[in-house]
Amino acid sequence: MLNNHSTFRLITIPVSHYCEKVRWSLDYLKLAYVEEPHMPPFHRLATTKFGGKSAPVLVTKDGNFTDSTDILKYLDSIVAIDEKIYSTTVEKCQQIEELEEFFDEELAIAIRQWGYFNAIDKKDIIQQKWCQGVPFIEKLLFPVVYPSMRSITKKKYHVNAKSAAQAYEQIKSIFAKVNSLLADGRNYLVGDKMSAADISFASLAAPILQPPQHPSNSSNLQQLPAKMLSEIKTIQETTAGQFALNLYENWRYER
Repeated sequence: MLNNHSTFRLITIPVSHYCEKVRWSLDYLKLAYVEEPHMPPFHRLATTKFGGKSAPVLVTKDGNFTDSTDILKYLDSIVAIDEKIYSTTVEKCQQIEELEEFFDEELAIAIRQWGYFNAIDKKDIIQQKWCQGVPFIEKLLFPVVYPSMRSITKKKYHVNAKSAAQAYEQIKSIFAKVNSLLADGRNYLVGDKMSAADISFASLAAPILQPPQHPSNSSNLQQLPAKMLSEIKTIQETTAGQFALNLYENWRYER
């Protein structure tokens, strides 16, 4: 690293794919951090103290960062040139940034809508996903807050059958675009090494790919609703799906 930075504090909702994007980047870059996991809505008690509305929030001695892309940009600025996850060439850096924004604004939102439609009414699944690693008091209060949070989640993210069907079609369209990028046999989305584009795609796609290496993946796939499981398998079998699963298998470093 270029500078001697102290251990970072990362406030997360463990199952969040935006949080996984940051967590993976920190692990990949071998930067020391302490994760502070919370479940909705208790994460707001932690994030608001540092200027964030949601998770992730990265607390550093250089300031607090409340957006996943801003966090990755900051991390990139403090590592050695051969470790960077954004290219040092203008053209490739622009390609990485464009893909990252596309995945953030299109893929991540569609997958969240699709995922919540399939799971938000399944109390056992939500409890397992939301409560993993969070403080004991939050686990204890899950049955109390779940009914209201279920309603809030449906309203906030416009979760219904029609929007979920549209989201799934959008996911398939995005994966088709990534398939076309990979058609020339490349190993990474941009350039000849892992970048923020690869990490963003794989981490934000994780809920519909269910990679076993995901830190918050503790559920048995067979416990998922049959339709959801069928759609997961369809996406897993695409070229882009296999690409992302291979990224998890080969590059998802554990601390």
